[in-house]
Amino acid sequence: MKPQYKEIEAKFDKTIESLKRTFSDIRANKANPSILNRITVDYYGSPTPINQMASISVQEARILVIQPYDASSLKNMEKAIQASNIGINPQNDGKSLRLIFPPITEERRKEIVKDISRSAEEAKVAIRSVRRDAIDKFKDQKKKSEITEDDLKACEKDIQDATDKYCADIDKLAKDKEKEIMEI
Repeated sequence: MKPQYKEIEAKFDKTIESLKRTFSDIRANKANPSILNRITVDYYGSPTPINQMASISVQEARILVIQPYDASSLKNMEKAIQASNIGINPQNDGKSLRLIFPPITEERRKEIVKDISRSAEEAKVAIRSVRRDAIDKFKDQKKKSEITEDDLKACEKDIQDATDKYCADIDKLAKDKEKEIMEI
């Protein structure tokens, strides 16, 4: 993209990154520490992410082990995980927490695929919104005679091409994630 489009491209990139984060949080029958990224624990009065309070390791394909740096925070971590609605109850052995991921049923996989599709469509709507705002900005410049009609048409074409490219990227990310979920 041309230099005047850097701001637009940055917004497109942010949308893609947000979608990637959303997809990384979707569990695929494997123990993935990123599922805990958005969970915070009340630690001496301030919300602290679990990954800053404990070492998180994958013990087996479907078991996450959370070993807190401060043993007194174990109960608070357990409560935060239960309240987070990730669908897994932690097992507390007094020193660490174990999260055992159950196998995903076919019905649950289909629900997850629907969630993936919904997230992808929301990302495309965000991309199109950025496109609309950008084109409106260029139309305003045309009204003020800051750019010519030909410049406006070129800008519209460039922005539409970028929009199509990013929407195709979103479709590919969604397709790959759906494939990952359905092949488990």
